[in-house]
Amino acid sequence: MEPVPMPKSAPKSTPGLAGNRRRRAALAAGTAALLLLLGGCSAVGGSGPTSGSIRRAAGPAAAATGSIALVELDGAAVARQEASQTSRSFADVFGDSPVDPTIIGAGDAIDIAMWEAPPAVLFGSVSTLTGIGTTQTINLPQQMVGSDGRITIPFIGSIPVAGRTTRQVEQDIVARLRGKAHEPQAIVRLSQNEARTVTVLGEVAATRRLPLTAHGERLLDALAAAGGSRQPVGKSTIQITRAASTLTMPLDTVIRDPRQNIRLRPDDVVAVLFQPFSFIALGASNLNAEVPFEATGMSLSQALGRIGGLRDERANVRGVFIFRYENPAVLGPEAANRPARPDGTVPTVYRLDLSAPSSLLISQNFAIHDKDVIYVSNAPVADLQKFIGIVSSATFSIVGITNAVR
Repeated sequence: MEPVPMPKSAPKSTPGLAGNRRRRAALAAGTAALLLLLGGCSAVGGSGPTSGSIRRAAGPAAAATGSIALVELDGAAVARQEASQTSRSFADVFGDSPVDPTIIGAGDAIDIAMWEAPPAVLFGSVSTLTGIGTTQTINLPQQMVGSDGRITIPFIGSIPVAGRTTRQVEQDIVARLRGKAHEPQAIVRLSQNEARTVTVLGEVAATRRLPLTAHGERLLDALAAAGGSRQPVGKSTIQITRAASTLTMPLDTVIRDPRQNIRLRPDDVVAVLFQPFSFIALGASNLNAEVPFEATGMSLSQALGRIGGLRDERANVRGVFIFRYENPAVLGPEAANRPARPDGTVPTVYRLDLSAPSSLLISQNFAIHDKDVIYVSNAPVADLQKFIGIVSSATFSIVGITNAVR
């Protein structure tokens, strides 16, 4: 009997050439993506500059190139700022002027009455005279002072009156009538004051021009004459413009401090503004926005509270910065060799270290200014966590791609 032939075993299956190529291509693409992430770690998104970059921009090596001045926010910096704010008040900048005599100006209207004692020589022949006892008087029609500062009076002619008091004009009229009238007398009255006025506008009941009198009107007098502020006192500021100087103070401060209720001068412009201040919050804070604040002012601690504080998972408690253009006199040695802008201010960054217990007291006394930028930098570990999260996501994606092509 012949042996029965046994069946041959099938050959072992091996990966196809196309499958190997797909896996190699997937691994290469994933590796390239991971390397790209590793090489570009500095480009991980952020909300602004790091604490280190701010310090480098304010370092000594960059001082001569127009860089910012970095000021550590401590008791000395707060004291300098408080001293500067004290000197920027209405009383210190404008002073309290004495009461001026009534000065006649171009555009004013004046009334003139003239008398002469009997026997009337000059006015006795005038048909429009009014007899008062034994004297003769003439009341001239109201006259407006021309742009040349002069008026015309019968029997006298043209005389200058602008820049003179009513008493000086009376004496001039009497002197010119001597030899023409018998014991002449004159009374000059300013009936319409157009040259000595202040303008009151803004958040008031009625915008108006207020004539200044010999009473010596003060700031609150002008505000009352315009009907008062239409907004709450605590949210209103008063801005005074005098010649080339402009200064703003909270209305509440002017009311509480009688020194700030200064006497006004001709051509002053008084503007009442409603809550005109704001700061901008950026970075690792719970609110990124422009935040308005009251005219009475706001401290740094109040500003941080208004934006909800810092984000625990992101914020660097040693990197709370306040950006502003500061007066060099407030900065002290930090402003040395720092080029100023055309308006005289220096780009400045204040840094607050909230990890120090004293920082909470310092922030209560540091005043926020209009248009300040409060920036909270990211903690270094937050950037690391963000990068690790990106790398982990990329790694899982590579593994998923590799498994998919098997």
